Amino acid sequence: MGRYILRRLIQAIPLLIGISLISFFIMRLTPGGPLAGYLMNPQVSPADIARIEKMWGLDQPLYIQYFKWFWSMLQGDWGVSYRTGLPVFATILGRLPATLELMFAAFVMALAVAIPVGIYSATHRYSPFDYAATVGAFLGVALPSFWFGLMMQLGFSVKLAWLPSAGMATIGAGFSVIDRLRYLIMPTIVLGLINMAGWSRYMRSSMLDAINQDYVRTARSKGLAEKVVVNRHALKNALIPVVTMMGLDLPVLFSGAAITERIFAWPGMGRLYIEAVFMRDYPILMGVLMLTATLVVFGNLVADLTYGLLDPRIKYQ
Repeated sequence: MGRYILRRLIQAIPLLIGISLISFFIMRLTPGGPLAGYLMNPQVSPADIARIEKMWGLDQPLYIQYFKWFWSMLQGDWGVSYRTGLPVFATILGRLPATLELMFAAFVMALAVAIPVGIYSATHRYSPFDYAATVGAFLGVALPSFWFGLMMQLGFSVKLAWLPSAGMATIGAGFSVIDRLRYLIMPTIVLGLINMAGWSRYMRSSMLDAINQDYVRTARSKGLAEKVVVNRHALKNALIPVVTMMGLDLPVLFSGAAITERIFAWPGMGRLYIEAVFMRDYPILMGVLMLTATLVVFGNLVADLTYGLLDPRIKYQ
């Protein structure tokens, strides 16, 4: 397995380089730029524009800008934010824990709901619960995250005053688990809803396929209880396609976190990314994109390694 992991990590290097190259040039070729605000300000002279361009290295050809950025990235220097003047790495690192906390909570919630719902729907096909789960899954996929988040704020914060509408903790109060959970409930539900809906459908479909296999019929013919047949024999094989979807859905979690963090004023990396998009803060954008790409590659590797735990027949060479 060690050689397999090493080979996958080596294969990820050209992939990440390609992502950085495409992202860098697409970003720099889009209309506008970090100097757009200065250009519309009549109090900023052309000499000032030229000085800022030279200071940020924007006066050089794009390929030189890319190689300078790439070489600095390899040395651990992610650049400086155009907007704040602070180091990119420190800025992202300060926002990363909040995003990981929200993503982890949404992932756990989606997993805890989707797997049991999918299994029960498959083992009780065409029952009222199955129909209700199907309708709920369709609604979960169809509802826009921003609309659902605003409706939750309107209902639970404005109308009922049960939960805080935005933020991560009560200002001026010390750390409290209960206080953090109150702020975490709504963004977690909004972020995890689409994955919960999709995973439950994949779990149902995969479990239906597994319980119709010959080895499951053999287990039933031996007189084993239905719970034992489902949980011990069918579940592991049924989880393999779902694990694949979980690894591929990491970008969905992050993109959803950007919208969710914006709605609930959650001080995470997704909110930082949205702010950087509006301000054309290229160093922040590139740092967030590369970190996200690395997390996606790592997530897919973890999903592949999980296959061996679910099915001992899978060997890594």
